[in-house]
Amino acid sequence: MKLRRIGWAALGLLAAAATAGWFSLDKETRGWLATLPTNRDLLFWSQPQRDAAFRALDRLPVLAKSRPIAPSATPMPLPPGPTLKLPLDIDTFMAGQRSAALLVVHDGKMRLERYGLDFDANGRWTVFSVAKSITSTLVGAAIRDGHIRSMDDKVTDYIPQMKGSAYDDVSVRQLLTMTSGVRWNEDYADPNSDVAQFTKHKPEEGVDALVSYLRRLPREVPAGTRWNYSTGETNLVGILLSQATRKPLATYLSEKIWVPAGMEQPATWILNRTGQEISGCCIQAAPRDIARFGVFIAGGARVNGQSIVPEGWLAEATTARTAIGQPDRGYGYQWWTYADGTFAGRGIFGQGLFIDPKRRIVVVTNANWAGGARDPAARDAREAFYRTVQKAVDDEAASAGGAVKP
Repeated sequence: MKLRRIGWAALGLLAAAATAGWFSLDKETRGWLATLPTNRDLLFWSQPQRDAAFRALDRLPVLAKSRPIAPSATPMPLPPGPTLKLPLDIDTFMAGQRSAALLVVHDGKMRLERYGLDFDANGRWTVFSVAKSITSTLVGAAIRDGHIRSMDDKVTDYIPQMKGSAYDDVSVRQLLTMTSGVRWNEDYADPNSDVAQFTKHKPEEGVDALVSYLRRLPREVPAGTRWNYSTGETNLVGILLSQATRKPLATYLSEKIWVPAGMEQPATWILNRTGQEISGCCIQAAPRDIARFGVFIAGGARVNGQSIVPEGWLAEATTARTAIGQPDRGYGYQWWTYADGTFAGRGIFGQGLFIDPKRRIVVVTNANWAGGARDPAARDAREAFYRTVQKAVDDEAASAGGAVKP
């Protein structure tokens, strides 16, 4: 009888926990409950599973916990402007992208704001590797604050557990430009690639999960001689930042950007197995707040007239520091760069933040591409959309007698 009572009590606790978990989900997420994934293999979820999970990644039981990013009490205004006239059908473009959100801000005004996939402005969508560009900005802030002495400091100066690894001779600058020369496979279609395997790695006792994985990797070429895209290295940047600032990344992001730049909604940052923010990925944020971040960067990352990064640092970060094998394209400090002075943050499955400082344009895209993580056709269509927006703004300026020089 006593065992039976214990059993019923346990069932009651489980039911209460399940009920609490249910009500912790917002109304929209509850509607997707049947298709939420039950495994950690994000790259290999089905399209319906991604549709469900990308709006609730921080609430999936199969993933690690997340840390909150507190917003501002005084949000940056994004007043509506006149609808931007574009020579294309927005519905058709969004259908091709499988868009959850499409926003265009010009000169601080919202010129286009559309949502899809039953998502809306009140939800948070996972921005994936757009988080890399946010992490990069925090590095600049940490240098300005004196937490990081120099971009040429060695990684091991801040992460002693990396000593004796292939990262011994790698600088902070080389980590940010992904030119470490350390072997890394970012093939999203290969279940045995590093990007697919590192989140499953069981770390040694007392060692961060990512540090444990990366310090085993061999060197392929000398540091600074080759660009190789590596989410693992941006994650290492995040650990370096946490060590240097002695703060969780989410806290530092809130203090340096989310609050002073006027973000309206709380955001979250997914943690790895050992409690560190996955800094190359996995910020859940409202699309309007990603647009606000873009406006903040386009304006020089300034708070009350003072940049949060060192003088000239943002210009370095957003222009090509290394070639990537594509004409007129390059890579800065975790930003994809174009020869015309524009730059972008990009995330798998169609997340994007495009910034044109000269034209004062910010474009935000959240999506779940049908063709997979990289989807070349959808990527090219998005690039064409950026150029269409630029031309529309130029045409407006020309008709008003003030053409923008590219």
